[in-house]
Amino acid sequence: MRSDGAVVCDRGMTITLGGPGADGLPKTVGVLREWQHEGAPTQLHPGDLGWFWRSGAAATAAAVRTWTRAGRVLAIGLLDGPGLLRLAIAPGAHRDEELARRLADDITRPERGVLPEGRASVEAPAGALVHEPLSAHGWGTDEPWTPLHRDLGEPVSDSVNEPVGGPVDGPGLRIEVVGPERAHAFTAVHRAAFDGSAFTAEHWHTMAAAPPFADARCLLAHDDRAGPVAAVTVWSAGPGRPGLLEPMGVHREHRHRGHGRAITLAAAAALRDLGSSSALVCTPSANTAAVATYASAGFRRRPETRDRYRNA
Repeated sequence: MRSDGAVVCDRGMTITLGGPGADGLPKTVGVLREWQHEGAPTQLHPGDLGWFWRSGAAATAAAVRTWTRAGRVLAIGLLDGPGLLRLAIAPGAHRDEELARRLADDITRPERGVLPEGRASVEAPAGALVHEPLSAHGWGTDEPWTPLHRDLGEPVSDSVNEPVGGPVDGPGLRIEVVGPERAHAFTAVHRAAFDGSAFTAEHWHTMAAAPPFADARCLLAHDDRAGPVAAVTVWSAGPGRPGLLEPMGVHREHRHRGHGRAITLAAAAALRDLGSSSALVCTPSANTAAVATYASAGFRRRPETRDRYRNA
């Protein structure tokens, strides 16, 4: 290893830790799109960067890390909060020994600028070799998450035999595709669905102006009597690739009425219309209500995953 921390590979190449900068973010999103394919492990999705972008391009660029070798991006990380790194790894590089050692070294050493000292977590693809050196560095496993998947080659329906009427209709609710003039209504439902949310119309406009949103839709579900009751954002990674639901929430005053299932069906239908091959979502396994909601909308559970964590 050189004094600057770059790992020297047996092939005479180096793995370099860096970041894309604001100007390089669209290219990074494009790389993440290329890495999404059916059968891949659950990992960072371009929609995750799109959702983070509500804080602005500068903040998003500051939160992204890249690991490259010979000009090829091998891994992309998003600092999704002060102590959480979410990783995606290039196809064919999940078992790359040099990459795994470099990732673990950079993640473990705060001076490298990836994660700070103290309690921290890493969301890495299941089966990736990086889990082994992280474990050797003392990183344990955290609470389980449940990934869920729905094949969009199947009809998206509100019952066993009846297809959803129209591209984004759901049972019993009116589904609106949100445009700029309705950002205030969409963000109000989001704040009512997630405790501590500070999502504002200004944040929505920032997110909607970013490159990833060109392949995204925000949906708002209306009850004729109660008004807006649920919201979801869906992110396509391009035709023939898995799309993502991030986030989905039901207004706290209108839960336990099937609205979560309805907006999830609408989300799946919207992704189908965007050309996505499937719909993905991931939720803590302890949130049994969320797991049940997605399952009721035709999503199938995949094997649980666990983040790696380091105690303070």
